[in-house]
Amino acid sequence: MKTKIYSLIVAFATLPLFSQVGINTATPSATLDVNGTLKVRDTPAATALPGYQILALNEGSEQVFMVDPQLLIDASGVNSGMYAARKSTGINLLSLGLFPSGFRAVNFLAAERTIGSAAMFSDTDNTFIVPSTGVYYIGFSFRYGTGVQASLLANSPGVGIVRTRNGVATTIDSRAFSGIDVTLLKLTISDASINSIYSLQAGDKISFGLVGSSLLDAGILGSSTASFTIYKVSN
Repeated sequence: MKTKIYSLIVAFATLPLFSQVGINTATPSATLDVNGTLKVRDTPAATALPGYQILALNEGSEQVFMVDPQLLIDASGVNSGMYAARKSTGINLLSLGLFPSGFRAVNFLAAERTIGSAAMFSDTDNTFIVPSTGVYYIGFSFRYGTGVQASLLANSPGVGIVRTRNGVATTIDSRAFSGIDVTLLKLTISDASINSIYSLQAGDKISFGLVGSSLLDAGILGSSTASFTIYKVSN
């Protein structure tokens, strides 16, 4: 009898030390295969990333892998909300009934983009379509003609950015052209820009144009230039 017991102990001792263990599964596919939830009572906080790895779940195999934090940092640099466009000929100012009073949009086209996906711009209403909710940087500049006019322009024109959300258009920022008076020579510096950050929602439409521009000379508009840049800063 003792011989049989010893033989059984020896047999168990020869089993592989790295066998697979399953919890709630009879067919484990990893060293430890847990078919259920996992609860950790105490998770000390790391004060810095160097020297640490991050655990990530592969949704296909359901295995947990070690991930270098730098991979996440590099991935975050891919900005799907980046877009820029420039228009130097054929500028017209468009009026829509839903625009705030005095605002007219520059007729940007998707074909005039310098970077970004064409899907983020609509030629139907000449608007940039915000791809995801977050905080965005927006830069918009407009030069009327040569940028200097030999008279003060009536109606205090300037640049403006309008956001349309759920059918309601709102001016989120504007800058007036600067006027100066040198003795009897009155000049307007008709070159203005906006550079700031804004909280936007997915589906918002952004229009770039002029405010107080009803009296601008259409002939001078033909030699004007306009450009805008927009990209997501954070969620």
